[in-house]
Amino acid sequence: MIRFGPSGNSESFYEQGYKSSVQMPAWLNAMGLNAYEYQCSKGVKVSEAVARNIGDEALKYNIYLSIHAPYYINMASEEEEKRANSKRYILETLTCAKWMGAKRIVVHTGSYSKVDKKWALNMAITVMKEVLEEARENGLDDIVICPEVLGKQNQLGSLEEIIEICKIDNRLIPTVDFGHIHARGQGILNSVEDFMKVLEKIEKNLGYDRLKNLHCHFSRIEFTKGGEKKHWTLDDVQFGPDFEPLAEALYIKNMEPVIICESRGNMAEDALKLKKVYERVGG
Repeated sequence: MIRFGPSGNSESFYEQGYKSSVQMPAWLNAMGLNAYEYQCSKGVKVSEAVARNIGDEALKYNIYLSIHAPYYINMASEEEEKRANSKRYILETLTCAKWMGAKRIVVHTGSYSKVDKKWALNMAITVMKEVLEEARENGLDDIVICPEVLGKQNQLGSLEEIIEICKIDNRLIPTVDFGHIHARGQGILNSVEDFMKVLEKIEKNLGYDRLKNLHCHFSRIEFTKGGEKKHWTLDDVQFGPDFEPLAEALYIKNMEPVIICESRGNMAEDALKLKKVYERVGG
């Protein structure tokens, strides 16, 4: 079953008088959506009581929950303290996911900064192994960690690097942000074949089961020579990529991913547009 939903709360949610993310599951269900990525991008600040309330509402309204871990995680930092903090942030996010009943957390792997790319990747793999072990020790290993493909050239997070990280454990599933791939590659996703190449690379390296259940982010993205610059909406057609060729590729591969829309400001409305495109492509 494919699922569509927003990353965070649309501006219209607040404009309509809603104030709490506890109200999001009912709001999304009424729109015809069935996924929601709760944002802990600036830190895990939600209380256990509120997290459990969100989880109860999500269960009631059939909303598949994921959580985005803090943006400032850097598993490839040359500073041991920052790597230790990054592990703590991931474990805090996993704990929040446990309270909420969220099935997945999305994690940024970090940046190259002043370090060698190969060293950065190897260090991120080492840190991720430590995170998985600590998650197991703390009863948090039933929540899937989804390292994200990132959009800037100086970030540790190319598709190939994320695949390498996910190879260390079958429970790791990539977060494939197609806007980030498009931006990082200077506009490389333009046809069904372009998207199929991405999907087939994942399948070849990680197997069909993880491909089928992929975690995805989608939005149109403006980019420069350095990669990602700014997220836009689906109506901003001067920026890519388009969703229709991806929808066709998802049907061809018989996939059932979670598609999280990261459009600027109206992510829920655009998530619904993505769903309608998918349904139209499927006939």
